[in-house]
Amino acid sequence: MSNQATARDYELSPVKFSRLTRRGVILGLSSSQVVVVGIGAIVLVFALYFGGGESLMYVVPVLLLCAALAFVGVGGRKIVEWLPIVARWTWRSTGGQLLFRRHIVKPRPAGTLSLPGDAARLRQWLDPESGAVMVHDPHAATLTAIVGVTHPAFILLDPIEQQRRVTSWGRVLATVCRSGRIASLQVMERTLPDSGKGLAGWWSQHGHQNDSWTSTTYGELINRAGPAGERHASTVSISLDMKAAGRAIRAAGGGNRGAAAVLRQEMSTMTAALRAADLTPSGWLEPGDLALILRSAYDPVVAGALERHGDLGRDLATAGPVAVTENWSSVRSDSAHHCVLWISEWPRSLVYPGFLAPVLLSSGVRRTFTLLYTPMRTDQAARDIRKKKTEYISDAAQRQRIGQIEDAQQSAEYNDVLQQEADLTAGHGILRTTGLIAVSAQDPDELERAVADIEQAAIQASCETRRLWGQQAQAFSTAALPLCRSV
Repeated sequence: MSNQATARDYELSPVKFSRLTRRGVILGLSSSQVVVVGIGAIVLVFALYFGGGESLMYVVPVLLLCAALAFVGVGGRKIVEWLPIVARWTWRSTGGQLLFRRHIVKPRPAGTLSLPGDAARLRQWLDPESGAVMVHDPHAATLTAIVGVTHPAFILLDPIEQQRRVTSWGRVLATVCRSGRIASLQVMERTLPDSGKGLAGWWSQHGHQNDSWTSTTYGELINRAGPAGERHASTVSISLDMKAAGRAIRAAGGGNRGAAAVLRQEMSTMTAALRAADLTPSGWLEPGDLALILRSAYDPVVAGALERHGDLGRDLATAGPVAVTENWSSVRSDSAHHCVLWISEWPRSLVYPGFLAPVLLSSGVRRTFTLLYTPMRTDQAARDIRKKKTEYISDAAQRQRIGQIEDAQQSAEYNDVLQQEADLTAGHGILRTTGLIAVSAQDPDELERAVADIEQAAIQASCETRRLWGQQAQAFSTAALPLCRSV
């Protein structure tokens, strides 16, 4: 009887994601839309009060402009929602902030990372006890550590084993929620050109290397085919919230040393949770390991060469790019063009855990897939859910009062809120999940083809993707670097 119950517990079951909430301040209108509509209403009232009906011909252009800003959509957003992005882009372009060139002669301050944009504020801290490198963000008050993870092919496992691993991964995320000191958790999976180092090592150890024609031909085949392959690498990054852990940091000695001691506790907990989930941590990254990841992200052409020569490119102070140029739709670094896609909608119907296989197993495209989890405290999550319920109920009452029909999307979003409340009451944690895909190629035409391939793969995975216009550089540092940064 217990064996049957265990089998039922690990039956592969479909899952369903919550929808992207689209509620507004009133009647589904966002705060920016309400402001624009209010401006149009005030202009109309003043025109009628002071000028009568004859003044309407002068204010009609203003009313049409307000209506277009509030209700006309472009690229999935209303025009008024594009104004902050366009204004920030214009301000950065006039200030010369779209270009980054490393000053080769002028040295950088000790302990800083040579990264462009707002990532230049990041500092490195080498933990003497664990040997791991920790990245300190003084503005966000976070301290981040990265661990490499290896795992078997999930798609090749039987359904019972898949469900067991999904359940185990849920316990890892629950550990992050219960900690209360974790600011964010980042899971990054990237494709890398195989340097052929592993294949060549296997041949040198197990191959019969003699002067025969077969041995010579096989050795030449390995030398040629190895670097043309492709491999996948995964990392898990945890970011310590130094403000939330302030008391523990002061008890551990204060400063970066105390924060490193507190982060080491979270690292030990995370390592145990990963092993319990049948994942194999390969050790927390040292400065040289992180330097290779940063260098290969901005300069992917040299990634294979750096891997074959283990002593090169392992200086974290010089691992950043030499030049970065940001465009409205993409960003260019040393040897590649990049484009970042945002997963704006997860599957709305029931899907099985391996639904992302078309994206993760796409071949011939160099890409980095990132999941950024932001845990919410229980009290904060409860307040947020109560606020959402109040807004949905008040919007429904307003729509009923004016005779507007309730549509299925609003009802589905309200049901998602009720499900989140039930999960929180049952003791589960609440995490905000952001999915990003960074696509890289060597020229713009190849990049557009690769982006189209990833978009089609996302459609097969029942996901909706959007290109992050006007914010590609910041999005790339979030999607392609394992530093737990937000967009």
